[in-house]
Amino acid sequence: MKRLHRMPFGAELDEGNVRFSLWAPGARSVELDLTHERGRASLPMTASTGGWHRAVIQGIEAGATYQYRIDDGICVPDPASRWNPKDVHAASMVVDPAAFPWPDQDWKGRPWDEAVIYELHIGTFTPAGTFNAAIERLDYLVRLGVTAIEVMPVADFPGKRNWGYDGVLPYAPDAAYGSPDDLKSLVAAAHARGLMAFLDVVYNHFGPEGNYLGEYAPQFFDTERKTPWGAALNFDGPDSRTVRDFFIHNALYWINEFNFDGLRLDAIHAIADNSQPDIVEEIAAAVRAGPGRERHVHLIVENDRNQARYLTRDEAGQPAVANAQWNDDFHHPMRIIATGERDGYFADYADRPVWWLGRALAEGFGFQGEPSSYRKGALRGERTTSLPPGAFINFLQTHDQVGNRAMGDRVAASADARALKLGVACLLLAPAVPMLFMGEEFAASSPFQFFCDFAPELAAAVREGRREEFAGFAQFSDPAVRDSIPDPGAEATFLASKLDWTEPVLGVHAEWHALYADLLRVRRLKIVPHLASGSRRGRFEVIGDSGLALDWVFGDGTALHLRANLSALDGVQVTHAPGTCIHSTAIHSTAGAAPGREMPAWGAVWTLDAAHD
Repeated sequence: MKRLHRMPFGAELDEGNVRFSLWAPGARSVELDLTHERGRASLPMTASTGGWHRAVIQGIEAGATYQYRIDDGICVPDPASRWNPKDVHAASMVVDPAAFPWPDQDWKGRPWDEAVIYELHIGTFTPAGTFNAAIERLDYLVRLGVTAIEVMPVADFPGKRNWGYDGVLPYAPDAAYGSPDDLKSLVAAAHARGLMAFLDVVYNHFGPEGNYLGEYAPQFFDTERKTPWGAALNFDGPDSRTVRDFFIHNALYWINEFNFDGLRLDAIHAIADNSQPDIVEEIAAAVRAGPGRERHVHLIVENDRNQARYLTRDEAGQPAVANAQWNDDFHHPMRIIATGERDGYFADYADRPVWWLGRALAEGFGFQGEPSSYRKGALRGERTTSLPPGAFINFLQTHDQVGNRAMGDRVAASADARALKLGVACLLLAPAVPMLFMGEEFAASSPFQFFCDFAPELAAAVREGRREEFAGFAQFSDPAVRDSIPDPGAEATFLASKLDWTEPVLGVHAEWHALYADLLRVRRLKIVPHLASGSRRGRFEVIGDSGLALDWVFGDGTALHLRANLSALDGVQVTHAPGTCIHSTAIHSTAGAAPGREMPAWGAVWTLDAAHD
């Protein structure tokens, strides 16, 4: 089976010809510098209306390399390059997407209700750090109980290592990980094992090195609007139609040509766009009307604004825009409860973390229009009354929540182990979609630190900027202590972040692994079968300072209950919330807790019952 996505950008093979197209409204002239098996040539491209420059070359095959020469000066790669094998400053390569023999033509994806997501970074997931090496770990994930991998961004970035959020060639898988066909092999291997494959994409900025668009297409940016990474992308100003199409095609490209089951759209709150529909909505509409008609395709958003309108469902219960959002409002109070941390954005939840956790588990967002002290009193969030639990993705760790810490330390390094075990149960047994960050399931000892590989001057600025970022934290108020924060540009920082795959079967790591595997088995057998029937919003009650009662009723009449003591105090009485059945079958308990009894420290009982009001 052949898969390819036709687009108006880049180098397109077509019946022995290659059509080269570059949108360069800021250039007077563009030449195509082409290297192929018969030699090299510099060929003028024809300028046409709307700032386009095009050339059709006969007899060119896949493997030829090319650059665009702007105004007889600088040579730049193709912004829609399918592959840049020698990094972002070098030539792009003509790729034949139809050459890959897809073996998974019968794959139609999996329903969203079955999702258990595993976020991973290709470069640090395995010692080799490649697409092909990641394939070797897929069977392990299946045995664990994972149903979907979420690959952190692979768009071509400068250097040999990066988180992926500094990509500058959004269509080109980074050559440090392998070829486009290697990435396709990873997706196909995931499907062969029943795993969905999602890709994290960045449509809110380009990285700080290797982005040449400003040289010939300044209209790509809105210099009047600023983001943490510089000028905003131009999604709603003059000439924005081509910019919008560039990213809409990018989304369709990854889904159609690489057969991904969905995308995670990074930080949509950082996208400046007053259009109706906005770019996120237009991408979703294109996906739903295209590949989404033929198979399950899921869209995930990260959105600090907690805008429920991106998560609404239609009359059939299907998402109008996104399937779900990463839910920080579960992570933050759970982290406070497990570790006692209250710095930074945790302060918003520090007054009553058990209440905030209960609301997140029962209703989705914690902040649904309340003022945020961390945001200087600004109102945050929208009501989630009508949204199902599956509209939210909960987690205890992510690349952000680990890597954006000064030392990249994981939660197991600082949490009370009993509290964390309770947190894991809350994550994996609640109706919301759970997500793990690679290595979390065995309490990996390796950190996940921030790393990059920029040119020397930029690398030095990033190093100093990162250390200064933590100057406001009491722990790092001393400049000498701040100097201990790992240098993002050092290769050692990257290498320290690689998982140690001897750990899952050793000592305490094996115990954590067994807990995750057991809870995922319970989820698969006891909870997932009821999710497709739908669910009303959960109900929660905080009892005393640390008691929490939660109840969910599914569409098939099954009721799921949680009674928990979220503290180190023994003997907490957690009563049943009004109107729930007390004759339930226990499916999991922590710290020796039992139904109907006082709860020990960090004790909890999960029960399931077909009876309800």
